[in-house]
Amino acid sequence: MTQEDGDLDGLVRKRIRALRVAQGWSLDELATRARLSPSSLSRIENGQRRLALDQLVTLARALDTSLDQLVETDTDDVIVSPMLDGAHGNMRWPIKAEPGMTVMRQRMTTPPPDNPASLRAHSGREWLVVLSGTAVLLLGNRRFRVETNQAAEFPTMLPHAIGTAGGPCEILGIFDREARRGHNADKKA
Repeated sequence: MTQEDGDLDGLVRKRIRALRVAQGWSLDELATRARLSPSSLSRIENGQRRLALDQLVTLARALDTSLDQLVETDTDDVIVSPMLDGAHGNMRWPIKAEPGMTVMRQRMTTPPPDNPASLRAHSGREWLVVLSGTAVLLLGNRRFRVETNQAAEFPTMLPHAIGTAGGPCEILGIFDREARRGHNADKKA
């Protein structure tokens, strides 16, 4: 029995095949990774075999994705409005597909601190791009100028601070959960 193309079952089957093809894998390669026979995988992709939850979990792992992403159908929340933090002059957007990840836009008007004791370290990773102006990133004992359209990525276990170089700058940063928590704790201190 072939499944209808418009239902969740058909969508999942198309995703499995599309992800396999995008990786450049044959049926045999994905079947080996998922510990299925190539004929079973072929029947799953073609709608001739019932999808079982344990197979979906195994296929999601083999395809380096999550089960949630494999079966996701909700596209109603495509637009995300920012959360405004007027006290710190920034906007934040949560990344729905990666819980705990946040995108933040911030206008900076002050240089980084002169005192090395003011640098903070915490668990996590950060990525940022300078949208306008020039930022100064202090990272451990090093000082980096980050110009407009340049990006920086670093582990936040290194003591760090960021500020401006001479005039206002605007940055867009991506923080994982630990980095965001570390920055929130710094602001409360």
